[in-house]
Amino acid sequence: MGIVNVTPDSFSDAGLHAHTEAAIAHCERLCEEGADLLDIGGESTRPGATTPGAAEEHARVMPVLRHALRLGVPVSVDTRRPSLMREALDAGADIVNDVNALRADGAEAVLAAHPDAGICLMHMQGEPATMQREPSYFDVVGEVVQFLRQRAARLRELGVAAERIVVDPGFGFGKTDAHNLELHRRLRQLQQLGYPLLVGWSRKSTLGRLTGRPVGQRLGASVAAALSAAHQGARVLRVHDVAATVDALRVWHTLEQRWDPS
Repeated sequence: MGIVNVTPDSFSDAGLHAHTEAAIAHCERLCEEGADLLDIGGESTRPGATTPGAAEEHARVMPVLRHALRLGVPVSVDTRRPSLMREALDAGADIVNDVNALRADGAEAVLAAHPDAGICLMHMQGEPATMQREPSYFDVVGEVVQFLRQRAARLRELGVAAERIVVDPGFGFGKTDAHNLELHRRLRQLQQLGYPLLVGWSRKSTLGRLTGRPVGQRLGASVAAALSAAHQGARVLRVHDVAATVDALRVWHTLEQRWDPS
């Protein structure tokens, strides 16, 4: 899953793709590099980020999303705003990727009304503006599993088919470094939920603290985390650096004799 941040305040690329033309070019580049799907978002959810107005978020995302729909890969809209979910799905988007796990008023109804759309449910403790202020858990893995189980069960009650659901533990969203590492080491426990697992480690702050590298120098750390997640069963890897991750996966699978390069 190639990341397309159409925001001026992204933690990872400092607004590099904030303008429509730049974001469209980035979509095309990620597809050329081997992205299997694109994830387009117009709100930065970094710790302490401010929330854009509805009109601004729609204006950022929709022109890019409409172009991405012509590139031949599935397209995901990264938003927690039901009005944008609806507009994106009406335009032909394939997936909603919601850091809020469809808890906003009206979000569940949007997905229930689009029977072919996929949904990624992510765990987040708190809100982006405050989530990194002393996050606390009794058992981080158990609590994340329970939350995702409950949210998926709620969608099933609304008629959302199981095969439409993907779950994400939400690395860096209301979690300390210790929480993130414990979650990663026990990723296989999330597979007990019975849904494909999406993992987003790319360029995260925990990787920076592990390596001492600033955000622009975390390629090696991000690829290593992605490979480790894949080894533990992650089915979707949400990444900024598509080409490097694709190469690493190709070599790893070949060396492990799990993939036929022919």
